[in-house]
Formats: sequence, structure tokens, C-alpha cells
Amino acid sequence: MTTNQRIFVIVGAGLAGAKAAEALRERGFDGRVVLIGEESDRPYERPPLSKGYLTGEAGKDSVFVHDEDFYAAHSVELLTGTAVTALDPAGHTVSLSDGTTLGFDKALIATGSQARRLTVPGADLPGVHHLRTKADADALATAAATATAAVVIGAGWIGSEVAASLRSRGLPVTIIEPASLPLERVLGREVGLVYRDLHAGHGVDLRLGDGVAALHGTGRVEEVVTTAGARIPADLVVAGIGAAPRIQLAADAGLTVGDGVVTDEYLRTSHPDIFAAGDIAAAWHPLFRGRLRVEHWANALNQGAAAAAGMLGAGEAYAHVPYFFSDQYDLGMEYTGHCPEWDRVVFRGEPGTDGFLAFWLHDGIVAAAMNANVWDVSDHLQQLVRAQVRVPQERLADPDVPVEELVKAG
Repeated sequence: MTTNQRIFVIVGAGLAGAKAAEALRERGFDGRVVLIGEESDRPYERPPLSKGYLTGEAGKDSVFVHDEDFYAAHSVELLTGTAVTALDPAGHTVSLSDGTTLGFDKALIATGSQARRLTVPGADLPGVHHLRTKADADALATAAATATAAVVIGAGWIGSEVAASLRSRGLPVTIIEPASLPLERVLGREVGLVYRDLHAGHGVDLRLGDGVAALHGTGRVEEVVTTAGARIPADLVVAGIGAAPRIQLAADAGLTVGDGVVTDEYLRTSHPDIFAAGDIAAAWHPLFRGRLRVEHWANALNQGAAAAAGMLGAGEAYAHVPYFFSDQYDLGMEYTGHCPEWDRVVFRGEPGTDGFLAFWLHDGIVAAAMNANVWDVSDHLQQLVRAQVRVPQERLADPDVPVEELVKAG
């Protein structure tokens, strides 16, 4: 491949962008690769920020995608502390925050998500934190070292993991969640009960079915007032209320956007020379026959490499089954599949015990599965979900039926 005069620009130096740069070099691209990131750090992975990085169990350098010398060694021009202020598809240029303009032959947008901000009165008080970046995690860890009581707003993935990490550091923790159970929207009532009992068993004060009306304090946060009228003392508040895809750059450039930047199965946007990957990509999925936007580590990991293939014209459809994991206290889990609606959840093993499996069924088909403290089965569950088969519920629940045999039961 003779590509010395070609320039590929990657907007966003997170996991997806870093893996795209790596894949371009692995596939033999020898033109310029420019990786542009707003943060001062080189690319890093976000899942540890709410887990081991926050508790101090993971080393400070453990979050980085590559060693420090990787980018220079692979002739990747890494521009940190630099924002892309405009994208011109027709002119094939990006404008940078330092006032310069850079031309490109192909571009990848991997700008990720941003934390949704708390907007109630008092949300701007010192002591109120959001968690999205490494700098956020560093600030939160520093605050936790001297805090006396923490309130976590939201019991989704970030809120639940942060609550577990802060509780593991010995802090008194209260969770405030409008839903009736943690993680209920994603996992449903049956598995939500597992996480409710898990947090309660570790001493977390759960205020479920309640919201936040205001934060009070003189000079810094001192109290959280709930919509039900409860007043909870806290000198550390973490808002884990979700994230929003950073699509404004793409929208301003005239690319097709919706709940994310719209792409085909090759991660190509509405402009043939511009691709999107990671949290922002609303990509057509050939297995699920619809557009999926997935905000999880594995998606960024795999889509970055797939987008690189598309930029090189390889024509490889992105068809990975969504996967994510979570570690809270002594419960580790892996979830495989895509199941926004389901008819029934079938368990193998007793929920809340040392280890169990859960299967989400939609129209009798296994649409998603989760292994909790049961390991070395994730690949088999991936195969099961991909097969889109109906498996008798008694076989799903029977521990004597090997997991690898379930796909044959359809």
C-alpha cells in the first residue's frame, strides 16, 4: 500500500480513537495518522475510574491504553490538550483550538460522551462531583480521602460502582435513585433486587423512589434535600445521572445525527470519507437489524479497530454482540446481548448467591445473558445470543446442562 501522501485524522483520543490508530498501523497504513484529544493525558480507559482507580487498588498508570512511547514508535501524531472546533466535510479539513487547520483524506470522529450535569439548586457548590474523566476521578479520590459522608445521586452503572468504591474506602454512603431498584431500567426487577440487597448488605443507605430537590451548604455542600423532604448530611456528592453523546461537532458539520452520529454497518457516516466509533456511533447492526448506540468499553475497543478497517476500504461490517462488565464489592458480572424489552428472566442458580447466570428472553429467544461470579462462560453466552435461538427454559435453568450445549438446544 503506497499511502505516504495520505492523512487520516482521528478526532477524540479515547479508547476508540487509540485503537483505531493502532489498527491503521497494524493493517499497513503508512500515511500520516493524527490523533487529537482535548485532555492533557494520553488515551486511557474509563471503566477503572469508578472501580479500582477510585479505590486506589489500580495503579495510576494502569488506565492507559498504550505505553507512553507507543505513539512516537508507531509514527502516530498525538495532539493532547487540543480541541477540534470545526469539521468541514466538503473541504476535508478540521479546525483546531490553536488556530491551525489540518487537511485529511479520511477522518474518524470518536468524541465519546459527556456526563450529564446536575441542575438542581446548589449543584454548583464545592464538594459536588461528576465522573467522566481521569481528572474527575483524581479530584473525587482526593475529596473522598477527607470526606465524612457521601451521597451518590443515581443508581445506574456509574452511580452503583462509585457507591461501592466509596463504601469500600470506609465512607458512609447514601444512594438516591428515582427508580424503585438499582439498575432496574437495564436489568429489570429480578436482577435489580440482587444489587439492592448487595448495597444494603454493605451498609449503604438506599433512598429508592426518591429524587434530589436541592443541595445546601455554606461555602461547600453540607446537605442533600430529597423530593420527599428528607435532609441527608453530606460533604461529598457524586452525580451519576448518565451521559450524553458528544455529537455537536458532527451536527455542525452537517452529518446525519439522531441519538448519536448515524452510520452504516461499516461505521461510515453520511459522508463517505468520515467515520464514527465508540459512544457516539449510532451504527446499523446486521444481527439486530437496527441502529445501536452502545456506551461501553468493549464497543469502543472493537469499533475503533473496525472503523480503521472501513477507512482503509476493507468493507468489514461491525457485528459484535454488545458486552459490558461491572465489579461491585465482591460481585463481578459480564452482560452479553441487546435486550431493551424482554418477556421473562430465567436464572441458573439462586440470584444473590455466590454465582448465578441470568437469561433475558424476548419472544422466547435468548436476547441477552449475564454471568455473575461465574467465569469462563462469556464466549459461550456470546455464541448463544448470536444464534438467536429458542432454548427450553428448563434447560437454561439446569446446571447439569453445559453452557456450551445451550446453543445446540435451539
